[in-house]
Amino acid sequence: MSEPATKTKAPPKSSRRRSRELALQGIYQWRLTNDDHEQIEKQIRAEKGMGRYDAEFFSKLLRGVLTQHADIEAIVTTHLDRTLDELSPVELSVLLIGAYELIHHPEIPYRVVINEAVELAKTFGGTDGHKFVNGVLDKVAAQVRAVEIHGDSGEIIV
Repeated sequence: MSEPATKTKAPPKSSRRRSRELALQGIYQWRLTNDDHEQIEKQIRAEKGMGRYDAEFFSKLLRGVLTQHADIEAIVTTHLDRTLDELSPVELSVLLIGAYELIHHPEIPYRVVINEAVELAKTFGGTDGHKFVNGVLDKVAAQVRAVEIHGDSGEIIV
């Protein structure tokens, strides 16, 4: 007699991944409504069923991206093959989060930052948006994390 098939449950999301998802939601909302970042943060925190998240990291991401978006957009734009207006709001929001982390969170390895951004794009973006996000953030990482990527010798570290 065979045993019934059991559904395997996906592992729970890390609190940081959930924080990135909430920040993505806030940045997406800001792109569409231009509401104040404090109001957006308060609204997101008031929602029920948000799951386990790192409140401090969420706040740093949301506030950091929204207060420094012009500088981050300037860096990202140099690696695009189209204008910011031609990007989907999700792709742009994911790129802003990823670029912000690459610039302001050197304690997080660049590969982790890019992987997390790709996962956000896969979950919330269009069909191939994650490939675009990966390519752009690879270039941003090469610009802002050259020492981490190439090491002191200039060799590419794999």
